[in-house]
Amino acid sequence: MEWMASEEKDGSINSSVAQAIDNSASLEIDQPTESTMSSGKKVDKNSEVSFQAKSKQLLSSLWEKIVGFQRVVQEKSFRFCRGGDELEQARVYHFWPGNNVFFFKGRLICGPDPKGLILTAIAIILSSWTFTVHVASDIRNPAIIVTSSILTTIVLVNLVYVSTIDPGIIPRNDQCSSVELGTIDAGKRRRRSKVVVINGIEVKLKYCNICNIYRPPRTCHCATCNNCIQQFDHHCTWIGHCVGLRNYRLHVTFLLTGLLLFAFIFIFSCKSLHHKLPGDGNGVIGLLRNDPETVALTLFSFVAMCFLAGFSCYHVYLIAINQTSYEHFHQKYVNSGNPYDKGIVDNIKEVLD
Repeated sequence: MEWMASEEKDGSINSSVAQAIDNSASLEIDQPTESTMSSGKKVDKNSEVSFQAKSKQLLSSLWEKIVGFQRVVQEKSFRFCRGGDELEQARVYHFWPGNNVFFFKGRLICGPDPKGLILTAIAIILSSWTFTVHVASDIRNPAIIVTSSILTTIVLVNLVYVSTIDPGIIPRNDQCSSVELGTIDAGKRRRRSKVVVINGIEVKLKYCNICNIYRPPRTCHCATCNNCIQQFDHHCTWIGHCVGLRNYRLHVTFLLTGLLLFAFIFIFSCKSLHHKLPGDGNGVIGLLRNDPETVALTLFSFVAMCFLAGFSCYHVYLIAINQTSYEHFHQKYVNSGNPYDKGIVDNIKEVLD
């Protein structure tokens, strides 16, 4: 019996020892050592670094592909423009940065708002038609109809020409990158200017932040057309276009021929009203009843004649002193002399040449 009891004690001891060994093994498995933990952290860090490097490399390659594709598209779009079934070489007006409107494949350039031009053309055509129907027909002189038709044609041709020609647009400096512009403070860019000497007088050349150029002398940026115009005079709402170096002479011609046309219409309209004046003493009231078209034409031609006469005299004065409307309005040469004044005769010759 004692032997069996001792065996039972030995078995219980062995089982307890085996259980303790199993517990320690499980603890060793569940709780890794510091060396294994440090090596695991190193592996995780290495995997994170490699993942970040791969992601950066992937993003950089993707960005390079996007930039390359954009350059290819820009080069192709600048070289060619699809028109119909064939490829036609792209022109400058396809990518024009200003607000101008182009017609006939860029051969005609107009302002952004054609309302004034259309209104002016309608006023000229309607006045000439009313004069031919209600005034010239009563006078019964073919020379008057022919003269009014010729004057109307000349005025309309001048109107179309002055409103569809390049007024003197200076191209922009597109080579100046946005990165270079971004490095310069906006306030400093607004104050950037140069000083040049013209005929012994200092003239300041301002920097245009939109066109990225130093404006040449007598150049101004038109806010309506969004272009720098050489020898800028003004933006005329009646023709819907800028008046500058290349169309100023046409503008003055349009004013003078328009003045001649409406003066011609006014004179013969007054003569027609004098013949149609009723003898019953009603006067103007009788004319309004009998021929309101001629009365309206006479009043309109008188207003247009005064308007055009004022502008014509003003521009003749500006030509004589060799100034633009912009320079005269802003009094550019009050403190200093006008470096472009060559005398009345030479100033007129400069405009006519």
